[in-house]
This record gives sequence, structure tokens and C-alpha cells, in this order.
Amino acid sequence: MKRIESPQNSLVKYWKKLTTTRKERDRSGEFIIEGFHLIEEALKSNVDILNLIIREDVEIPSHWNLDQLLIVEVTPQVAAEFSETEHSQGIFAHVKKPSTQDSEKASWTKLLLIDAVQDPGNVGTMIRTADAAGIDAVILGKGTADPYNPKTVRSTQGSIFHIPVITGDLTEWIDTSKEKGIPVYGTALQNAVLYHEVKKEGKFALIMGNEGAGIHEDLLAKTDKNVIIPILGQAESLNVAIATGIVLYYFAT
Repeated sequence: MKRIESPQNSLVKYWKKLTTTRKERDRSGEFIIEGFHLIEEALKSNVDILNLIIREDVEIPSHWNLDQLLIVEVTPQVAAEFSETEHSQGIFAHVKKPSTQDSEKASWTKLLLIDAVQDPGNVGTMIRTADAAGIDAVILGKGTADPYNPKTVRSTQGSIFHIPVITGDLTEWIDTSKEKGIPVYGTALQNAVLYHEVKKEGKFALIMGNEGAGIHEDLLAKTDKNVIIPILGQAESLNVAIATGIVLYYFAT
């Protein structure tokens, strides 16, 4: 077991960069996860864990299989440098981003496309919901929050390790889906039908848009049909993650 006592240690500075800057996460293909639940999900999913980092006053669960895993013990002062939670559990992992092979993409027939949703908590919840609904993959378009932002990762509750989450050009994904005979649905306030009036086909690509502006008009123009969720009370609108769950489960079940 390695031990680090100084916040000035180069590895500690690197871990801090991974928690605070998307640029570093994108450059390295690595990120930091925090907390027992997320680490346990990573272990179950065979994610490539580069370091398990544990604060000196915390015990590792005895049932975890940590064979050949590098464990780094740190002081509370060091742990505070890269902790992103108010009441940290004192356990972290430095992991590689999951990868997806091109050959896998050909079999995807149930997709969630996210257009410029900026709140990490919303994006994380949408990924978690897609995982629960049995969706094949989540595609994040331009302007969408980083899926490996610490808040996004926590909001997924481990689903970031269960379902492919990739960044891509939504226009290309829409075109490819339509070429494969997969209907593409958008969500909109105008020129839309009630979501539950659409005949389900067992395959679909659903686009959900920015919290305030909705889906970009260029993407809406390419959909097969746009749907709306009725507002039955006096609320002005639904949270985008809640709306995603309603429509996603309708089309997925």
C-alpha cells in the first residue's frame, strides 16, 4: 500500500485536476469517483480502476475483491483536496472512462439523445433513468454537461458503468437511426402530439432538449414525430429529467 501525506504531491494535484476540469478528463480519458456505492458499482462492472484511494481513518469493505489493485492511503488533508462532497465517505477511485466498440453500436435500437442539457444533476438522472428503462445507449450532443463531472457521476448512481454514454453529433445519430428504420421522436410544445397517442414500434430514438430552450429547431425538423406531455395542473413545465422518465418508459415498455 502506498501512502501520500502531502497535498503538494504530483498525483494529488492530478486527481484534483480530474475532479475540477473537463479538459483534463477529456485529455486523459480518466476521472475520479467518490463513495462506497459508486466504487462498488465500478468493481462489479469491471471498470479499469487505476488507483483505489482511501483516507487513513476509513476501512475498505472486506467483501471487495481488490486483487492486483493499487491502494493509496491518504491523510484527511490530502483527501480534502479532491473530495467533491460535503460529508465525504473518504474513499475514492481513479478510473478510466468506459469504452464502446463501433461493432456494438450496430445493435442499438433504443436510444436517448440529449441536446444541450446543461445541469449535471439532470444529465446524471437521465442516464440513470435510461439504464433503468433498458435503453441501449445515451448520446450527448453539443452543449450537454460532461457525463464524468463529479456531480453527474453521483447522480447516475452507478449507471454510468452500466450503459454506454457517448458524446456525438446528434444530427448524424438522427440520420443513422432513420436509415436503420428507427423512428426518431422529439419533445416540443408546438406541432406535437400527446406522447401516449403515438403507436409504439419497439425501437426508437428519443431526443430531450435544453432545460429552457428545448430541442434545437434544426434537430426538431429532422424528427419523424414530436410529442408533448400534458400539464394537468398549474405548473408551467416539468423538469427535463422527470419528463425524460415519463416518455422514455412509454416507448421502452
